[in-house]
Amino acid sequence: MSTSPAIVRTADFAAVRALAANDMQRVDTLIRHRLSSDVVLINQIADHIIAGGGKRLRPMLHVLSAAAAGYRGDQHIKLAAVIEFIHTSTLLHDDVVDESDLRRGRKTANALWGNAASVLVGDFLYSRSFQLMVELDDMRIMRILADTTNTIAEGEVLQLLNIGNADVDEAAYLAVIERKTAVLFAAATELGGILGGLPDDQVAALRRYGMELGYAFQIADDLLDYVSDADTLGKNIGDDLAEGKPTLPLIYALKKASPEQAQSLRHAIEHGGLDSLDRIIAAIRDSGALELTHEKATVHAHAAIDALQVLPPSAHRDALVALAEYSVERKF
Repeated sequence: MSTSPAIVRTADFAAVRALAANDMQRVDTLIRHRLSSDVVLINQIADHIIAGGGKRLRPMLHVLSAAAAGYRGDQHIKLAAVIEFIHTSTLLHDDVVDESDLRRGRKTANALWGNAASVLVGDFLYSRSFQLMVELDDMRIMRILADTTNTIAEGEVLQLLNIGNADVDEAAYLAVIERKTAVLFAAATELGGILGGLPDDQVAALRRYGMELGYAFQIADDLLDYVSDADTLGKNIGDDLAEGKPTLPLIYALKKASPEQAQSLRHAIEHGGLDSLDRIIAAIRDSGALELTHEKATVHAHAAIDALQVLPPSAHRDALVALAEYSVERKF
């Protein structure tokens, strides 16, 4: 049976990061080295990306999973860099598609250098990731990462098809976030288990943990679009609504809102824009959709924690539990 995740304090998350710090320092060093290019513009955008920081959650998940699986080699450093390159390339492409000008509180690459440069440097990061993959010379690992990258691209297209569609239901929304977000989390944790030589059932459990964590993280992220503020969140509040993205808070609100409010919500999704953002947010809050969305994220966090129970107890397994708790209680 699941136990309800406790609220994770900043100090708890800091402790998780400290546990992974040595490995993550090596990952960052490798990322900086492998981002280097003879092409000046690539270096400029790469430096901008590195300076943007971020939690590096996906590579951190990988190094923690590898340690929880008992791995003591060096391949997890390259794999963590591959995972971060794949993730960062999707961010560069996402910001172009979404016409975003702010990420993590800073100007996006496309806002500074234009769409063409951002797309092409995103492609450069994809190709760098495949170069690193090949160096590992493990067909099982390459197959997982190649399949994951392809699935992420499918998720991007699915989300594009959903833009402006007020009839998107919860199942369709979950199909998008599984492909766009959860599969990379799942690959990160599964690959940790593979490196550690775990039996198949424990590797599958680590993959299930990553998948459920990915769901929880993205649902919570979509919730933050309506409950946080720009300074904390690092992006413009209401961006999802402005882009006509039917995320879970909107989907739930359409079910629970009054007919008049539901009409306003449908119009906002179908036409985008932020002309009535305050009224729309009020309608979402009045409907109880925010509480329902948080509950849904928490269900997935519970499932992630449950999946870890087959692993041997360790500080690194505890850290993975803490990250599942953090995913639904974070403020940014």
